Amino acid sequence: MATPADLMDTLEEHMMKTEDALKNAFNGIRTGKASPALVENVMVEYYGTPTRLRELAGITTPEPRLLVVQPWDTSAVPKVEKALLAANIGITPVSDGKTLKLPIPELSQDRRAALAKQAKAAVEDGKVALRNIRREGNDAVKKFEKDGDITEDERKKMLDDIQKLTDRYIASLDNELAAKDKELMTV
Repeated sequence: MATPADLMDTLEEHMMKTEDALKNAFNGIRTGKASPALVENVMVEYYGTPTRLRELAGITTPEPRLLVVQPWDTSAVPKVEKALLAANIGITPVSDGKTLKLPIPELSQDRRAALAKQAKAAVEDGKVALRNIRREGNDAVKKFEKDGDITEDERKKMLDDIQKLTDRYIASLDNELAAKDKELMTV
């Protein structure tokens, strides 16, 4: 994994990546406002290659409740429309042959609850990833002690530091979830 000196930096870097992945997942959970993040990662089959929508089209929000997707290649419009329908984001695109308009409907209370549940599941996945990173760090520390690289006191301190780091990132994920829940439940 790493040397005893840079183990904590390595673990923190992995935990930051986990937190960033959660934030990206949250961007894809809609809240009733139009946001390009809602569709930019939808995969479109374009000339036999799965391609992200943001690489095929301009995505704009001319109004707070409207997304406009304008593929640079107009022949891709039907493929983009098919991909948006398959993405299961709860929005049906309206095509005029050149652009796709996605009117963002008002969220029902049931849909808000379902999205909140989806956000909670994403946070749980993030917590599992953090715990796996902690376990890998703990295993590395125990191996360092076994190999004679660190003393028993250093092992105890490092294990304690790893736990504190993990607790800090878990609290951060919980704060992200609370903010997303508030955003989702605000009518």
